[in-house]
Amino acid sequence: MENTSILSHVSVGTNNFDAAKTFYTALLTSVGFNVIEDLSEHKAIAFGKQYPEFWVGQPLDGNVATPGNGVHVSFLVDSNELVDAFHKKALELGATDNGAPGPREHYGAGYYGAFVIDTDGNKIEAMHWTEKV
Repeated sequence: MENTSILSHVSVGTNNFDAAKTFYTALLTSVGFNVIEDLSEHKAIAFGKQYPEFWVGQPLDGNVATPGNGVHVSFLVDSNELVDAFHKKALELGATDNGAPGPREHYGAGYYGAFVIDTDGNKIEAMHWTEKV
């Protein structure tokens, strides 16, 4: 089978696994993603459509998790309405607004996105292409 993506998965760290699990489960299932692997006993959980694409967990080395400056994770959703729902749900769950939903033409024609900072300081986004690239 030929791959259609250049990425296998992305991981972000957390210092409060239970809170992060609750946050991401509520947020990502609200926009159509699934819990693929729940390894709570190892303080890790993975989400995706068919395979684990986004992991959240406590660092394996035992050190404090810190967000990377200049790093963000973007989730590709199926509609502008899901971008709006992602942003609204994230704020309800305690995330901080980092860019309200709307067109971002400077990223390309038809780019519609919303940005938040999760409860661990990670920069996350939901986006949808309204036009084919």
